Amino acid sequence: MAIVTVNNPPVNAINKNVRCGLLEAMDVALAGKAKSMVITGRGKAFVAGADAKEFDAPPQEPHLNDVLSRLASLPIPTICAINGVALGGGLEIALACRYRVASPSASLGLPEVTLGIVPGAGGTQRLPRAVGLTKAIELVGFGKAIRASEALAIGLIHAVADDPVAFAKAVDLTVLSEIEPLDLMPTPTSDTATVQHAVEQVVRKSAGQIAPKKAVDLVLLAGSCEISEGLAKERATFLELRGSEQARAFRHVFFAERAAVSRGSNFPSPERELRTALVVGGGNMGAAIAYALASSGLSVTILETDNGASARANENADRILEQGRSRGLLTDGEAQALKARISHRVRHEKLEVVDIAIEAAFEDMAVKKAIFASLIAILPDTTILATNTSYLDVNELASEIPNPGRFVGLHFFSPAHIMKLLEIVRGDHTSPETLGVAYALAKALRKVPVLSGVCDGFIGNRILARYRQAADILLLEGATPYQIDEAMRAFGMAMGPYEAQDMSGLDIAYANRKRQNLRKRTDVRYVPIADRLVENHKRLGRKSEAGWYDYEGGKPAQSPTVIALLERASHEARVERRAFRLCDIQERTMIAMIAEAASILEEGIAERSEDIDLVLMHGYGFPRWRGGLLHYADTIGSKKLLARMEELSAQDPISWPIPDIIGRLASSNSSFSGISETIV
Repeated sequence: MAIVTVNNPPVNAINKNVRCGLLEAMDVALAGKAKSMVITGRGKAFVAGADAKEFDAPPQEPHLNDVLSRLASLPIPTICAINGVALGGGLEIALACRYRVASPSASLGLPEVTLGIVPGAGGTQRLPRAVGLTKAIELVGFGKAIRASEALAIGLIHAVADDPVAFAKAVDLTVLSEIEPLDLMPTPTSDTATVQHAVEQVVRKSAGQIAPKKAVDLVLLAGSCEISEGLAKERATFLELRGSEQARAFRHVFFAERAAVSRGSNFPSPERELRTALVVGGGNMGAAIAYALASSGLSVTILETDNGASARANENADRILEQGRSRGLLTDGEAQALKARISHRVRHEKLEVVDIAIEAAFEDMAVKKAIFASLIAILPDTTILATNTSYLDVNELASEIPNPGRFVGLHFFSPAHIMKLLEIVRGDHTSPETLGVAYALAKALRKVPVLSGVCDGFIGNRILARYRQAADILLLEGATPYQIDEAMRAFGMAMGPYEAQDMSGLDIAYANRKRQNLRKRTDVRYVPIADRLVENHKRLGRKSEAGWYDYEGGKPAQSPTVIALLERASHEARVERRAFRLCDIQERTMIAMIAEAASILEEGIAERSEDIDLVLMHGYGFPRWRGGLLHYADTIGSKKLLARMEELSAQDPISWPIPDIIGRLASSNSSFSGISETIV
């Protein structure tokens, strides 16, 4: 028996050396007259897919599809001992083997569609021959990974063993010889209706994306053609998509996310592990933050003002726990253990050990300052103090705190236990050590950290405000909220701006506009429609069953009241209403957001364009397949952006100021991704 071990740390990613090594190993095994061959991985991973360093390089021989075609046709039985993660090309290696055994902790999947491509080495053709069309469509179309237990249940693997290599060595050769290679097997027949439903699910959930539909078509092809034909079509599709705009966008996001996490190494590592946390405020946000902290292993105390508020905080935390349990995300035991890590208190007594305290009260400067004044009195002077403010000035909040170096903004996004983004807001006095703690916390919470400077709304909410302003001006000029929402969903946004406001509550945005005193500012074109909805009609969104939409039985419907308000506001402003195409709406809103993002970059609020991309994707539903806001801007081109901004600014200079950086990029024909510190 020949034992072949893939050894390319840290995750045994497939590169040219690995491909050459597999070919050489096959030659050695056959030359040595081995009766069987086992392939496994060194360390905790089997093979975690392609080497990221080769993503943007031309394909290099030997190609993995050719390597695996040879592996699949070897005259001796082959066993894949999956000792850990088997993703992408890793699972394709396993599928080219005759027998597959995995460790209980192994994770298996074909995530290529999440990078804008399809499997390119047999995944779409061999997987359906192992598990059938329906399961293959789900796995390939969504790019999701499954555990060994599920892989065994659906027939993807033959066995689960604590020591896959030892198990492989013990497999009877007679048993192996009776198992046909997948290349010689037909695709199992599947119920047509079930297959069609699986296809429709993938298409619906991947709207706007190219790769998932192409991947599903390839899987379906496996049920109607010889494997050689299917493999050839798969390879051609893989090469076609590899250089596509969407694949470039997905790769951009992939590297941006890796870079965001690694930037924590720019700051000192915490001197001690975070173990205890205090969350001030147990509303929906505070309870969700507490849940996220407890899920990462911290002991959490939720501090409230009185017994009634504390009881409501307990109910909020319990509700989130129950949701996790009912959705199968937590076992009963895990839910009980998590609940045990969350405690509640009311009295502001001295606390001897608290590593980090996070304020999660409503957006009021005086309230938040009072909270921190009380925390200073009861917490050790080593406790990191953090605010979850969405808009307020972090420097002002820190102004009365002794040792303001320990103060930082941690802007969670709702729901905090689900949303992956964490804006880390660095104040003027925030120390590198405190930022190191913030990044360590983000890592523990498995969130994508983005560092922001101090300004109103930081990165995300500042761009959101500009987005809403541009949309409101469109309302004044003739569009409706319903057309704008439709346009933005068609663009790929998770929700339109007005349905999103109805969900969060119109009173929240109203309070923020009041704080900013928009009515009296001369640098903003004030549109009164949203304020009138709240002030004159008490329309607060879904919670009042009326906002931008009417809610009849909970279902949104276009509102005659809102349409009348739009027409009246246009008449008062002496604006003649006109029709807008969906593409016009998309262009106007995107250019407004790009302009604001450019200013944020120019001012140093964000350090890199990809940070802005991550904020918009993970916090605001910007389509991942477009690569983020400024990556999308680069696909338009700086010269075209400048020309269109100049047209809009000539019509409405107050609403369309042009950031200097746009002109500099256009004059040098540069892109946001190519910005260096000297350009900024």
